[in-house]
Amino acid sequence: MISTLGRFSIWLALAITVYGVFVSVLGARRRRPALIESGQGAVVSVFGLCTFAVLLMEAGLVGHDFSLQYVARNASLDTPLFYTIIALWGALEGSILLWVWLLALMSLLTVIIERKRQGELTPYVTAILLCISAFFLLLVAFPADPFTTVLPAPADGRGPNPLLQNHPLMAVHPPGLYAGYVGWSIPYAFGMAALITGRLGEAWIRTVRRWSIVAWAFLTVGIIVGGRWSYEVLGWGGYWAWDPVENASLLPWLTGTAFLHSIMVQERRKMLKFWNVALIIITFALTIFGTFLTRSGILSSVHAFSDSAVGPLFLAFIGLILLTSFSLLVYRSDKLQAEGDLDSLVSRESTFLVNNLLLLGFAFAVLLGTLFPLLSEAVRGVKVSVGEPFFNTVNVPIGLGLIFLMAVGPLIAWRHASLESLRRTFAGPLCLAILGAGICWLLGVRGLYPLLAFGLSLFAAITVMQEFVRGARTRRRNTGEGYLTALSKLTSRNRRRYGGFIVHLGVTFVVIGITASSVFKLEQEVTLRQGESLQLGRYQVRFDDLSAWQEPQRFVVQGNFTIFNSNHKVAEMRPAKRFYPAEQQPIGTVDVRSTLREDLYLVLSSFAQDGTTATVKALVRPLVMWIWFGGWVMVLGSLIAIWPDRRRAVATDQAREHMAWQPGRS
Repeated sequence: MISTLGRFSIWLALAITVYGVFVSVLGARRRRPALIESGQGAVVSVFGLCTFAVLLMEAGLVGHDFSLQYVARNASLDTPLFYTIIALWGALEGSILLWVWLLALMSLLTVIIERKRQGELTPYVTAILLCISAFFLLLVAFPADPFTTVLPAPADGRGPNPLLQNHPLMAVHPPGLYAGYVGWSIPYAFGMAALITGRLGEAWIRTVRRWSIVAWAFLTVGIIVGGRWSYEVLGWGGYWAWDPVENASLLPWLTGTAFLHSIMVQERRKMLKFWNVALIIITFALTIFGTFLTRSGILSSVHAFSDSAVGPLFLAFIGLILLTSFSLLVYRSDKLQAEGDLDSLVSRESTFLVNNLLLLGFAFAVLLGTLFPLLSEAVRGVKVSVGEPFFNTVNVPIGLGLIFLMAVGPLIAWRHASLESLRRTFAGPLCLAILGAGICWLLGVRGLYPLLAFGLSLFAAITVMQEFVRGARTRRRNTGEGYLTALSKLTSRNRRRYGGFIVHLGVTFVVIGITASSVFKLEQEVTLRQGESLQLGRYQVRFDDLSAWQEPQRFVVQGNFTIFNSNHKVAEMRPAKRFYPAEQQPIGTVDVRSTLREDLYLVLSSFAQDGTTATVKALVRPLVMWIWFGGWVMVLGSLIAIWPDRRRAVATDQAREHMAWQPGRS
């Protein structure tokens, strides 16, 4: 029954998307409001049917309906309920079904929020989003059908991949990334609708900015949480390995970041119009490319699903997107001419332009390093791996340049900055940053790049804090408010500006955390007898004993360690190994003691069967928590920035465009 209803809902949703595309375009062309509303009704129907399909799949998982092949492969009677529920996105078919549902949800929200604001654009936005939905519905209807049945149904399932049932962050990491990927469909749809209609004014770009920040924030959550999942599950002591699928998530984040900066130049100086639409196209195409890498199995990755038939379809879809979008862009290029000029190289628009070039250079290097093994195999017949040294050598200098621009870009004047304004704004922060870098050198930091990373991060953080202090001080002087009240109102009444500053502040936390945890890390792996200790930095790690027990779905062996700091007991830590019946290799579970200063990270590498010895890998990684904290600060800043502090102005612009075109008006 679940299989029949699930397939029916998918097929019906597919048919309705085709209908919705047809009536939306026809309604726009013939200016028939009834047809346009019917297309919007199709979006509602598709969301309802996709929601029904997801609920059916969840019912199959929770109800252990092993007649469904997906359930038989990704659930078992012993799997805990929490991991049974999130098994929806634990494999290919379920993850694409989740993707379809997220796209249907965002399409519905777009129609609800924007249908009265964007006038002529709305039916085309609806049609484009339904076209994208149709592609993914085709996938779940044919090559990635989650409702395929298996006969006879097995008595029990295989259960999810052990790596996917070893940490609760799996409930957040994939949905965050998918929401980020799907979120870029909305700006892309608006960009294409603007090209189709030729209505390339400023109103649509302001709408796109809000949706872009939403997508960017979700992608940031997915990347940060994914880094933490990798740190705590994979057991190698790191959070980023330049894995192909990690890189695939970073690519649209980089180009999307470039877009969020360059649209400010278009809004303020009427420049970069062509460039901005091109960035939207590239960013959306990269989200599909990232999905292709994850699901095609073409590159080796801990994140990739096995080989499947969806890879060629994704490639064809990417080709179609690029061909049609850039053809349309070239066709409308005469309406995308810049109205302003670059008056001076020392100006905000110049720094944003350089920022864009560096971000795209960063993205190109990541893309090249990710695809080079495939290119090498195609040309020379040998697959060459590209490791961390390549990515660090190329991207670290670019990253340092970006941090410098992050410090100066938002505070430098538009059009032309005078020498006096530069001195007044940056002299103090620069002196403090140099002093901070000097202190880092005295504390033992060596090497040009680490010193620059600390110094530039301090420079960026101080410029941000200086801006808050100056603004609050001015407001306090004018209104007589207390400092905290002035600071709060300053932020709430200039959300876009100060939200952006908070994002930049979060980036400095992340950079400082990455640099410190890379430069000052300590690591030791030794075999200990019961009662013996290892010394790592200021910590003594004493091996007490082993304990073991059987859980419904696995057998667990745990090492018990007592941690001392200068002979004072500070913690007990319990890394473990978990043995799953269907897996030949055990899955390690690390234990991490996190403080703002540093992480102590223990891995149980191996142990004697009689429990007398254990080999433990211990790492001390300074300031790792700053990375996670900085990521959430970035998300907080984006949420503040997304609040429309210029609602009245935007509404006026949109109303003006809306009045220029009404369905049914000739």
